[in-house]
Amino acid sequence: MANAPKTTPVKKEGSSTASNMFATLVIPICIIIGVLLFKFVLGNPSNFVDGNPDNHPLPGNYGGMAYKGGFIVPILMGMLLMVFVFSVERFIVIGRATGNGNLDTFIKKIQGLLSSNNIEAAMAECDKQQGSVANVIKSGLKKYREMEVEANMDTDQKCLAIQKDIEEATTLEMPMLEQNLTVIATLVSVGTLTGLLGTVTGMIKAFGGLATSGAPDQAALANGISEALINTATGISTSTVAIIMYNILTSKIDKLTYAIDEAGFSIIQTYASTHK
Repeated sequence: MANAPKTTPVKKEGSSTASNMFATLVIPICIIIGVLLFKFVLGNPSNFVDGNPDNHPLPGNYGGMAYKGGFIVPILMGMLLMVFVFSVERFIVIGRATGNGNLDTFIKKIQGLLSSNNIEAAMAECDKQQGSVANVIKSGLKKYREMEVEANMDTDQKCLAIQKDIEEATTLEMPMLEQNLTVIATLVSVGTLTGLLGTVTGMIKAFGGLATSGAPDQAALANGISEALINTATGISTSTVAIIMYNILTSKIDKLTYAIDEAGFSIIQTYASTHK
């Protein structure tokens, strides 16, 4: 146990640095991809009348319609792509933290082995399961085994020592699961606000078309309204997907935290009941 505090933080620091580097690279790359898609896919001449992007989109051509949404559209496309990339990355990280097998089945096995006071078998199950949850539980089981030969502490002190060890292991293992969730949470608000910005710029153009002397410029009016609606729809879509993914990911993290709390409580209760 004396070596654990020295090695584990280094591992977590390296993981945190890698995660920060991932976020730093993904954000500009997604924006660049959004710009390229906007320019070469949505802005493809085949989407417009007479093959000219300055003309109106072909009837029913949604790519051309989206292109007319203006310069805010590629930014929103990049944000939407960020939501998907960071969500996939978090799913992978949470999957590794869960381990190899079903988490509920693993916790039930641990509780059953603790009930029979089979600590070695419980540690073996942790080795099979792997992942952050198993690492935390195994840390608690090691402390359990140490406390069995500790002669200078009473039962309450030993239970407190086991609890503290589990909490410290959780502190080292779990924060990485929420590393990039702040990006997704930020996109919930930023997506809507950016879409609203595009809506405002589109309406400015629309009213600019109405403000011309004589008959209103119908083309400018149509383009302005189109830009406003496209940006609104894209911004709302980005925020909606971000909210859904954020809630799904946080619920998975909460499940892992609950599993650790449940197993930790079982470890402490087992020790207290068998060492009165």
